[in-house]
Amino acid sequence: MSSDAPKAVEAVYRSDWGRIVATLIRLVGDFDLAEEVAQEAFAVALDQWPSAGVPEYPRAWIIQTARNKAIDRIRRKANFQEKVESYARELGPEYVEPNYDTNEIPDDRLRLIFTCCHPALASEAQVALTLRTLCGLETDEIARAFLVPLATMAQRLVRAKRKIRDAGIPYVVPGTEDMAARLDAVLTVIYLVFNEGYVATRGDALLRTDLSAEAIRLGRLVRTLMSPNPPSEVTALVALMLLHDARRNARFDDSGDIVILEEQDRTRWDQSQIAEALPLVDEAIRGPIGSYTIQAAIAVEHCRAARAEDTDWPQIVRLYDALQTIQPSPIIALNRAVAVAMAEGPETALALIDNLSATSGLDEYHLLHAARADLLRRMGSSAEAAQSYERALAYVTNERERRFLQRRLREVQSSVA
Repeated sequence: MSSDAPKAVEAVYRSDWGRIVATLIRLVGDFDLAEEVAQEAFAVALDQWPSAGVPEYPRAWIIQTARNKAIDRIRRKANFQEKVESYARELGPEYVEPNYDTNEIPDDRLRLIFTCCHPALASEAQVALTLRTLCGLETDEIARAFLVPLATMAQRLVRAKRKIRDAGIPYVVPGTEDMAARLDAVLTVIYLVFNEGYVATRGDALLRTDLSAEAIRLGRLVRTLMSPNPPSEVTALVALMLLHDARRNARFDDSGDIVILEEQDRTRWDQSQIAEALPLVDEAIRGPIGSYTIQAAIAVEHCRAARAEDTDWPQIVRLYDALQTIQPSPIIALNRAVAVAMAEGPETALALIDNLSATSGLDEYHLLHAARADLLRRMGSSAEAAQSYERALAYVTNERERRFLQRRLREVQSSVA
């Protein structure tokens, strides 16, 4: 009896869900069926691995089990044995884990992204469908990320899957001539995958390094696909992810609690990733300037400052001004307000955030209330800060962030007392 088996199943689920589903979609040609048989295979693993032991190649075991489940389903639905045999032939021989070259182009996950981002699909569904299939995010998590009702997001996902099936959209990476039409959505997907790894929507772990690493890998892969002259935004996105990920080891203290940017030990930042990213930012700036290029430039400003107090906040505010011009959004406006607080003081920023709260639809976004609470804390308005921390706690879903907000709440409450 293996007591480590449930942990092994969870580890494979967390690290390889997207790869498994992407492979199964290629094998069975149906999004819903691929997801369903993948979930069944994980359930079988939970049942069998404790007694049989964890297999040598867990991902291949899951894929093979899911493939067999798919064949069984097709067999039950088939009216004639000939049709069963035809489907089984289409699914191919038993799955054997290939020895993937990490630079292989294309791979199943990239095929999945480009399929989900086909221009025949509604733009609002492209990213959501990829997050569901590649990252395994639940529908309610995706709905929260897009600030739409759960029922609305569920309908989008159903329609997108039906469109792929009914229109016969091919599961391939398109040729160069067709790639540009999907590039914006593909880059959005990759960055949202990275963001889910950088700040997980729910659970105890703030980071999902598997998703961050996968997003960086996919970004590099797209950049290679579009060589020798990749678009500047592709290069900028890779740089942006590297710069953010470089701060990973400094984001927690020895107890596993969050350390905010201005308090991080910058000697723990990954200097090799920063050194890799900086030339990419310089390359991107020489091309057409887009949102990822500006965001990468903001990240560079943080990395250039040896100490938090050396940060050029006025320059960061100017960069946010440029970003808001080309990509206006309430989230960018919120980030700009935080930068304004550092450059000009919390009072000016508080007015900006209060306006956002009233007009932007972010009133249930925990980071807005957390930012407002922090400004009030800095201003010495402890009672009001406590109210905003309580509002943030009402909406936060990640346990690490919850603990951080609870700690801040206790601090301001003690000041009031």
